[in-house]
Amino acid sequence: MSAVDAVRSCPLGAATTLAELARDPHPRLALLRAHEPVSWLPELDGWLVTRRDLALTVMRDAATFTVDDPRFSTAQVVGPSMLSLDGEAHTRHREPFNAPFRPRQVHEGFASFIEQETDRLITALEPEGAAELRRSFAGPLAVAVVTEALGLVGTSADTVLSWYDSIVRTVSDITAGHETGPDGAAAYAQLRAAVEATIADPSGASLLVSAAGRLAAPEVASNAAVLMFGGIETVEAMVTNALLHLLQRPDQLALVRADFDLLDGAIEESLRLEPGAAVVDRYATRDTVLGPATIRKGDLVTVSLAGANRDPDVFPDPDRFDVCRANARLQLAFAHGPHHCIAAHLARLETRIALQRLLERLPALRLDPARPDAPYGLVFRKPPTLHVLWDGPAATPNRPPSGLS
Repeated sequence: MSAVDAVRSCPLGAATTLAELARDPHPRLALLRAHEPVSWLPELDGWLVTRRDLALTVMRDAATFTVDDPRFSTAQVVGPSMLSLDGEAHTRHREPFNAPFRPRQVHEGFASFIEQETDRLITALEPEGAAELRRSFAGPLAVAVVTEALGLVGTSADTVLSWYDSIVRTVSDITAGHETGPDGAAAYAQLRAAVEATIADPSGASLLVSAAGRLAAPEVASNAAVLMFGGIETVEAMVTNALLHLLQRPDQLALVRADFDLLDGAIEESLRLEPGAAVVDRYATRDTVLGPATIRKGDLVTVSLAGANRDPDVFPDPDRFDVCRANARLQLAFAHGPHHCIAAHLARLETRIALQRLLERLPALRLDPARPDAPYGLVFRKPPTLHVLWDGPAATPNRPPSGLS
């Protein structure tokens, strides 16, 4: 099937714009899922998969739907890594990092640090009575934990954040087809130098040191960039989106306040409703049939995790936020198959500690009705800002919130 034929057979896809998917994707994704679950989008110049079973097929079959393609934007900036390789090469890059991110090791290695950092951030905010929590809390927490995990010699959280911002900007520009400046390459060169200095000291506590025994220094650096990118972006979005979902729904918030054991369900349900990474890209290695579509070798196949996560055949009443949903953990926000997020357990732990501490320490935590916001983004989705208020001796709801906006 040619691209022209694909457009003709996918009228809903032809009418779908990337701007719509960035702004408010869920009505359009529901329409596509019901009528064109594998749909050709001219603006994407590729296929969009919105049904959960077909999404799983794509993510499980790395031999047919690969990430190992020159068009993969992250690899253009940081080089080959576990994110952009498949088969034996992917296993070789990923395996050295598996052990530190297993559930027991994550809890033993990071829980205390996360608790301390969370409390430090809240203590700084507490007297204000108002804040913008994405940039004053969720982001700094994510950066601090990534900085701790990587243990890079001679770096601070601010340095790691500056590298992250530059690399993400460059990757986003490549994805959007824009010209890129020198900042991303410069930031990655600095990160690579820090990685090389870190692994040169085998007595260090960084998880990169053990990986250096099995990977070359440039390979350790490229995977460090991937861990930095995923660790910051994923957790900032998870914390921000989960807070938004809970604070928008007083009935669900009341359930969680009454029983913090429900926080795990609330996090899974938030991931289902609004995954921080809304899509993952693959490239067809051969001609194949996927559901109703004939895919050609070389075609871009984009899996909509946001679409798959609201599949009504799996999740009844899929647009409803329900912290008691029995199968919420079937959500695909961490992807699936060989490229399932390696640090998913750490991201969950960070988010749970963050949410519980905020709800315990900030009385009557609520959204600021004068400054509403909503998730936005084509690839990465979270509210640009999350302005909140709470009660306390120094609460002044009408003053400008602290933090960056």
